[in-house]
Amino acid sequence: MKRRLAWIAALLCVPIAGGAVLFYLAKQYAHSIQPYIREQAIQYLRDRYGADVELETLSVDLPGFSPIQLYLTKGEGTFANVTGSGIAVRKGPEPLLKMKSMRFELDLGKLFDENKNVKRVTLEGLEIVVPPKGERPSLKPGQVQITGAPKPNVILEEVIISGAKLIILPKDKKKQPLEFLLHKVRLTNAGVNVPFAYEAVLRNAKPPGDVVAKGKFGPWIKDAPGDTPLRGDYTFERADLGVFNAIRGTLRSTGHFEGTVNELKAHGEASVLDFALKMAGNKVPLYTKFEALIDGTNGNTILKPVQARLGKTAMTVSGGVIKHDGDARRTTDLDVFIPNGHLTDVLRLAMKGEQTFMTGLLNLKARVVVPPLSGKVIEKLRLKGQFGVRDGRFLRSTIQDKIDQISRQAQGQPKNQEIDEVVSTMSGRFTMANEFITFEELAFGIPGADLSLTGNYNLENEELDFRGDVRLKAKLSQTQSGWKRWALKPVDPFFSKNGAGTYSKIKIDGTRKQPHFARTK
Repeated sequence: MKRRLAWIAALLCVPIAGGAVLFYLAKQYAHSIQPYIREQAIQYLRDRYGADVELETLSVDLPGFSPIQLYLTKGEGTFANVTGSGIAVRKGPEPLLKMKSMRFELDLGKLFDENKNVKRVTLEGLEIVVPPKGERPSLKPGQVQITGAPKPNVILEEVIISGAKLIILPKDKKKQPLEFLLHKVRLTNAGVNVPFAYEAVLRNAKPPGDVVAKGKFGPWIKDAPGDTPLRGDYTFERADLGVFNAIRGTLRSTGHFEGTVNELKAHGEASVLDFALKMAGNKVPLYTKFEALIDGTNGNTILKPVQARLGKTAMTVSGGVIKHDGDARRTTDLDVFIPNGHLTDVLRLAMKGEQTFMTGLLNLKARVVVPPLSGKVIEKLRLKGQFGVRDGRFLRSTIQDKIDQISRQAQGQPKNQEIDEVVSTMSGRFTMANEFITFEELAFGIPGADLSLTGNYNLENEELDFRGDVRLKAKLSQTQSGWKRWALKPVDPFFSKNGAGTYSKIKIDGTRKQPHFARTK
């Protein structure tokens, strides 16, 4: 009897012991999941970015599942909620990437598979810091590996990023860094070594404005991140150009870009309905169609011929915005061609006052250079080119009245009031620097008269200082009426020279609003 009871007791102990062993193994299995996931997460980031990784906390939540059930099913059908916080990726003393938290859901049944699919990752408080060019650490694969942790092959099917910030540090430590606020970014992935599809809503740093972009990014090239492919379409809204020294207005632009992070080709359209130069303040609508090559490492931009329209004036612009070695800021260097423009559009943009002083058709070829700025733009702006104006008329009555009177006299009809509102032609070469415009070979023509001038125009106080000569079709006596006409006939031969009925030297001084004309010897 005792022996029988012993056997019964022994038989009862077997399942109890087995259950205890099973429970122990299940607990060990459950406890091993969290450190394994932690190791895999860190190893994934190290392998992805080739840098050291810090992870303050990581927790794995298994809602509604017992350790025994988890052990027996090997995680099949069990989804764990994983939460991490205090993540930093660094190469050097300062982190290149930080995030407050990340969350994702993981199928434990595939935890130990070679390929792991994660349906959705949510990142919050992401901050990416880009040091100045020349100070950026090499993002080559990290040397630190986790012992015993296999190299993870992870496919992130969807990544949601909210409240992110991209910070680009200036070389001059005294200057404020550029900050791009990424309100929301959504990345979707179709497999290993294929690009992410992305949708992004962000706040541009300079000029400040709202950007919405969609496209493809990647696959990520960890040995040379700048060679990572990037393409997409964008809309740029409500960009405030007033942050720049020279201009103001609200920009809207749409377009497409493709290439790599280092070198992007972009084309699109942009408009500024209230475009103005701060030195003048008059608003003239500006529209452009552009193609550009953008260096993502330093912001240098090369423009292919850009088709633009200022008011009603069509123009072509080419050149670039380049930061040269040793310069703290960029230099703008552009070639501008206006084949048949409206003079009022250009004058309204460049000069103060609501009303321009002249109308006409403008032909212009010029080079515009704005070197790195440290003061007023007008002090730095440099122009060089040639221009022509035809069918010109002066809108200020005092100037046009003088021009009409000169034309009557030049044609030998000083009393003919039907000679009125005569048109002018103008051409010449010019150079602008240090707030002065110097004119060479400036030719001004009206019916019956031609003027050839050289001189300067002071942009600061609008003063004129020109010297030259005037040639009239009429003889000197014919420019007068009454007794003066007869009195001057004896001296006509002294002024009729150089192929002109009347030839004399002239100077023009005074101001733009009140010019003064006088003969000189």
